[in-house]
Amino acid sequence: MDAGMVVGNELLGLRRRRPEVAGAVLAGTDGLLISSDLPSTDATHLAALAAASYGLGHRVADTVRRGEFRESVVCISDGCVVTYPAGRSALLTLVTGSAAKDLDGLHEEARAVAHRAGRVLDTRGGGIGATAVPDAHAPLAVRTPMATLPTQLRRSARPTWRRPPI
Repeated sequence: MDAGMVVGNELLGLRRRRPEVAGAVLAGTDGLLISSDLPSTDATHLAALAAASYGLGHRVADTVRRGEFRESVVCISDGCVVTYPAGRSALLTLVTGSAAKDLDGLHEEARAVAHRAGRVLDTRGGGIGATAVPDAHAPLAVRTPMATLPTQLRRSARPTWRRPPI
């Protein structure tokens, strides 16, 4: 069974068990769509917005240093949009059609689905267009001093070109 089928079965099972879930999107942390069963919303746009929401939430969690990012919840007048991390490089976003009365129960069940789907994607689907989140405190670049470069890569003291005559 391939990763797409396993993930699709997980999303379908979640929607059967939780009738308030109107749709689900599985996307990479880079905003690329992996799988979707949203009937009326543009899934590619929601995947990109979920990645932005995750990036912001991940950064806030890292800044306040109170633990790992668990979910991002956006409550709207007619329901909620909740984004969960799924493995190293994927996100599960759920759209509820009505105000979820049992949001804690939804979180518990959706985290389990996100964990299983993420594990499948990490082991089988590897990099389905998703990149891992870099460490927020890692250096941006590593610089190499000129003295350690081979002499062939160093610039010569004299320029190799000449100014054309005027």
